[in-house]
Amino acid sequence: MNVDHIGIATQRIDDSLAFWRDALGLEVTATEDVTEQGVRVAMLPLGDTRVELLEPLSEDSPVGKFLQKRGPGVHHIAVRVADICATLARLKENGTRLIDETPRRGAGGCLVAFVHPTSANGVLLELVQHD
Repeated sequence: MNVDHIGIATQRIDDSLAFWRDALGLEVTATEDVTEQGVRVAMLPLGDTRVELLEPLSEDSPVGKFLQKRGPGVHHIAVRVADICATLARLKENGTRLIDETPRRGAGGCLVAFVHPTSANGVLLELVQHD
């Protein structure tokens, strides 16, 4: 396993790029709307991982609600796994509280599933399997 990306909630990706792209010099390699999750994402590689900027497509999306409650900042940490179904089964067997018991499509077409923060020391954890 390794860290795939760190998700950062922002009201507007374009505003956040003033820091991540313009000040730090990171390059935007992909942007897309993930309508199932109600977000627009921008990926910026940072070494072996990426920064994922998350802009809500609506105020009632999960990221929109996060921003209303907590404001901009770290939303989740994503861990790359080789077999997401096996990882979910192992976590469920160990009593881990899951948001997603089966994977779904995420940004870039990868499979994703979320672990509830109550089981991960207050951190929203995303599991990611690339094809």
